[in-house]
Amino acid sequence: MSIHTPASPASPPAGRSLLRSRAAGAHVRVTNIELFFDLVFVYAVTQLSHTLLHGLNLINALQVLLLFLAVWWVWVFTSWVTNWLDPERPLVRLLLLVLMLAGLLLSIALPDAFAGRGLLFAGTYVFMQVGRTLFMLWALGDAAPANTRNFQRITVWLVSSGVLWLAGGWLHGQWRAWCWIVALALEYIGPALAFAVPGLGRSSTSDWDIDGGHLAERCSQFVIIALGESVLVTGSSFADTWSQPQALLAFVSAFVGSVAMWWIYFDLGAERGSVAIRHAPDPGRTARIAYTYLHLLIVAGIIVAAVADELTLRDSLRHVDAVGSAVLIGGPALYLAGNAWFKKAVNSTNLPLSHLIGMGLLAALAAAVAWQPPSVLALGLATTLVLVLVALWETVSLRHLRQKLHDSSIL
Repeated sequence: MSIHTPASPASPPAGRSLLRSRAAGAHVRVTNIELFFDLVFVYAVTQLSHTLLHGLNLINALQVLLLFLAVWWVWVFTSWVTNWLDPERPLVRLLLLVLMLAGLLLSIALPDAFAGRGLLFAGTYVFMQVGRTLFMLWALGDAAPANTRNFQRITVWLVSSGVLWLAGGWLHGQWRAWCWIVALALEYIGPALAFAVPGLGRSSTSDWDIDGGHLAERCSQFVIIALGESVLVTGSSFADTWSQPQALLAFVSAFVGSVAMWWIYFDLGAERGSVAIRHAPDPGRTARIAYTYLHLLIVAGIIVAAVADELTLRDSLRHVDAVGSAVLIGGPALYLAGNAWFKKAVNSTNLPLSHLIGMGLLAALAAAVAWQPPSVLALGLATTLVLVLVALWETVSLRHLRQKLHDSSIL
């Protein structure tokens, strides 16, 4: 199904179509305006990691989790939309710039979203979700009837959840939390339920005429955003603690850990995923599972690991407590789990043994910490070694595949 067909009177005239041209075999490239839009989310990731760091307790962690899920959802939905819309068109660029401004306001509200800036957070979030979807409906018109019907269903779901987001913004305390939990749950189960709406039916992933390579590249860029935050945390924290004798060791450990995380995802995983989705019989289904849902674990793991790096640099010699160990071990564990399931989903293989062994070693570390708590630095070094081991193991075990990838564009 092509989405670039003659438009109806309800949509922009054909000469001014806002949709990308899908030439046979052509790759939908990521544009500079999309990368510019991502800059707001660099700030959002920084806000989330700092909010978690300055309140290392269960309640704050759950609140940051909810906010992270919302930030990811608004970003990934926008990436889906720009898979169809042509960002080189002035009106689409204007849409992204307006969303960028709203995203900046949303990011500003993150640290106090459960305090005095709840309505600012909820209002900008709903504006981005619903406003972008309505724009997409207008841009599609009748050019792609199946996709138009799909966005009609999505609008119903987002307006319904939007009421709860705004209600939560007005309310306080537990009422706000529960409104937002239900709103977020609605949005996350929507794709899994094919955006079913009475009278409009259910969607089908075969109707989501996407360019898989574009979405894979966009999600890879978000992983880079999160890893960039980790590197920034490492540098700024070391600048404040470099005079301490143990700071250099903590700094090297944090940097090597970030490099290992990059290697685990980007050495072969990202490219194999991109090739797999480009050749998938149903790229919409792969995009929904592997990139919309499973990348959550990958990005969440990086954010938690960034917090762990700052803890390691600032409190190296302190004995780790239960919260600290949860952060130091939990970040790498989330990251390995997300990568393992992502690679399984896109490559239709078993869970990578290297990742399973890594998660097993992290579980053993958790048991050892419960028995005899080490220093923060010692635990940080141990988790870094686990990540390096996984990266090396996968590099060696897939060396033939790497050579094949080097020699041919077909995996």
